[in-house]
Amino acid sequence: MCPYLSYRDSAREVMDFYASVFGGEVSRSTFGEYGMGTTEEENARIMHSQLVVDGKTLLMAADTPDSMEVAPSTTTLSIFGGAAEGATLRTWWAALTEGGTVAQPLEPAPWGDSFGQVTDRYGTPWYFNIGTQ
Repeated sequence: MCPYLSYRDSAREVMDFYASVFGGEVSRSTFGEYGMGTTEEENARIMHSQLVVDGKTLLMAADTPDSMEVAPSTTTLSIFGGAAEGATLRTWWAALTEGGTVAQPLEPAPWGDSFGQVTDRYGTPWYFNIGTQ
């Protein structure tokens, strides 16, 4: 499974940001490439994009046409890993918190792992859990 995120006109910026956080390559198509836009501005928007990391699609995103409503995101993305991935996960956490809102700092939780919650600068909520093993 792969989350598909929707925006009004910021999918290009968002996916470039996520590529800077997670690495990988972004591929994208615009509405204009497929003759789907109704205005010059809409033609430049992203009809489909995906972030591929190590040969696997991590995230997908698109801009929503003007004729459709953009619903606020209710998708929370969860990242879980163990001690071996801890340094990488903490780097991702730090990048996602820049300009975002931390609801729960990444710190030891009652169950022994480190846990945190952040909503990034684009409004996407993330849960992080870093195990001790």
